[in-house]
Amino acid sequence: MSVVYIISAPSGAGKSTLLGRVLAADSRLLFSVSYTTRAPRGAERPGESYHFISREEFEARIRRGEFLEWAEVFGHYYGTHRSYWERARRENRDLVLDIDVQGARQLRREIPEAVSIFILAPSRDILEQRLRARSEDPGEVIERRLREAREEIRNFREYDYVLVNRDLDTAVADLASIIRAERLRRARMEEEILPILASFDG
Repeated sequence: MSVVYIISAPSGAGKSTLLGRVLAADSRLLFSVSYTTRAPRGAERPGESYHFISREEFEARIRRGEFLEWAEVFGHYYGTHRSYWERARRENRDLVLDIDVQGARQLRREIPEAVSIFILAPSRDILEQRLRARSEDPGEVIERRLREAREEIRNFREYDYVLVNRDLDTAVADLASIIRAERLRRARMEEEILPILASFDG
């Protein structure tokens, strides 16, 4: 049974680095590459970081019902295409979604059994340091991201798990542990348990 993991975090919390490490170590995970109408930043590559498409094409895909969830953030659209969920189920893999709070709400309505994880930095100061160290955004954008982070963090109670990224290695281990534990839930293990039980009836 495929599991869907919703991962949300304020910009700069270290989510991408964390996910990169966990995905590299677990071949059963399939990462859903989001679609967006914004331009690539820094070293982002089309098809790996995001699928970069025009606003007109994105809106056409909305009308066709192609997205599991979509949202407009800072004037740009972001969305999760249904094909990734279909592929995960077909390949018996678990799907990892990197989406914001707004998108997470939509996705939980579509897939109520999804497991949600919120990642945050230990403090505002550390989050600001990480944002400035990336050197991707001007000062006014960083200030806007910090204001947005405060509002996002207020929604932490909507998530099943909260992970504070104080130390990268520890946070990677914690995230991997959540994924492993969720796979062992009774409801997800029944297909494996029933043949074991049947073996005692022979």
